[in-house]
Amino acid sequence: MMHDEKIRIQCVSCELCFQQDKLGECKHINGILTPVSECSEADSDAETPVKPNSSFTHSVINMIGMLIGLGQLSNSYGLETGGWLSVFLLVGLGVICAYSACLLGKCLEKNPELRSYTDIGQRAFGIKGKVIAATFIYIEIFMGLVSYTISLHDNLNMVSTGIPFEVPIMDKSKVLTVIAVLVTLPSLWLRNLNSIAFLSTGGIVMSIVIFITVACIAIFGFVKANHSIPVLHLNKIPQVSGLYIFSYAGHVIFPDIYKSMKDPTRYTKVAIVSFTAVISIYTTLAFVGAKMFGPSINSQITLSMPRDIMPTKIALASTVITPMTKYALQFAPFALQLDRTLPSTMKSRTRLIIRSVIGSVILIGILTLALSVPHFQYVLSLTGSLISITICIIFPCFFYTKICLTEISKPLLFVNAVIIAIGFVLSTSGTISSSRSLVNAIRTASHP
Repeated sequence: MMHDEKIRIQCVSCELCFQQDKLGECKHINGILTPVSECSEADSDAETPVKPNSSFTHSVINMIGMLIGLGQLSNSYGLETGGWLSVFLLVGLGVICAYSACLLGKCLEKNPELRSYTDIGQRAFGIKGKVIAATFIYIEIFMGLVSYTISLHDNLNMVSTGIPFEVPIMDKSKVLTVIAVLVTLPSLWLRNLNSIAFLSTGGIVMSIVIFITVACIAIFGFVKANHSIPVLHLNKIPQVSGLYIFSYAGHVIFPDIYKSMKDPTRYTKVAIVSFTAVISIYTTLAFVGAKMFGPSINSQITLSMPRDIMPTKIALASTVITPMTKYALQFAPFALQLDRTLPSTMKSRTRLIIRSVIGSVILIGILTLALSVPHFQYVLSLTGSLISITICIIFPCFFYTKICLTEISKPLLFVNAVIIAIGFVLSTSGTISSSRSLVNAIRTASHP
């Protein structure tokens, strides 16, 4: 999804100072989102830091909620496109991502002062490592929001069928998408991080609803699962790998999950349990969707579901609502970075205006790009191949190898090298394949 808790990633100042417009006065750890309890108001004594209190179960729920997202919409399409043998790629990438998630935990265990993904990058490769990691993170956030907006448009197009209104200069679905995005615009101005976290919870609930409705259609026989799935389309594997890896994108927030645990020594078990559950969900949903809809399956499974039944209506509503919960969550790191760069003497009202204007411009840019390039599967695949593979596979292996080099056995070093090589191959081939497909789709749309 494109990803619910990213409000907690690599933010550049402490949470309380952000809420109270005191970023310019913040003297806490740079580059880290410090818990509220570690900060103090200008006229009060510092409070005692809150101890990590997430249980094993809570941590598993957080990680699963972070992972499940747009991937559940596209994996059925990926399986049908790549063939049923590509399920081994889906599972294999899940296992590799679980392994790399554990590597991040090892880095944090060795260096308890580290708190975030970019901190790990800085510990491994200095300030350059931090800057490069942050750059990839922000690009992923931007491209993820573009994908969510495309999904919003596609599902609104289906929902709006039969609605009796027309706009001469623009398609009905585009008008509704613009309206939906403008409705979410004020959420970018939220100052209370608890309110934004509430949006995150809403997004997770909507994802669960989508999964349940698809399962109901199969279980109650609304659509017969009698289509055969091709064995393998080798030429489609690079593009499919981008879709699959995007499903497991969530490593940016994993350090926060580690730091929130009462017993961080159980983090590896949390990762194993969470990825096992998510891999099972994705694999089941991929086969169910491919068997139900066959070659006619859409890039988003909700668009292939029968329109006149209640589960479809619920799924479509959930798919429309989900992107609308993402904008404030994804924009939060940008807002924190922006506030830190503004002069400390600037008034809070001026800060709000500047942040709101810049946020609005970014959101309008995302909307424009999404409506101009309405090819969900290719944008998602490109994001997965170009960005997510790097963040989820390549960087964690590099970070761990650099930080723990003196403690790594030769077999483990070899494993990491092989995984990095696999990541580079999939990233390069997937980026080329999805870019070509996207360009061809744009050309076809502009010259029908």
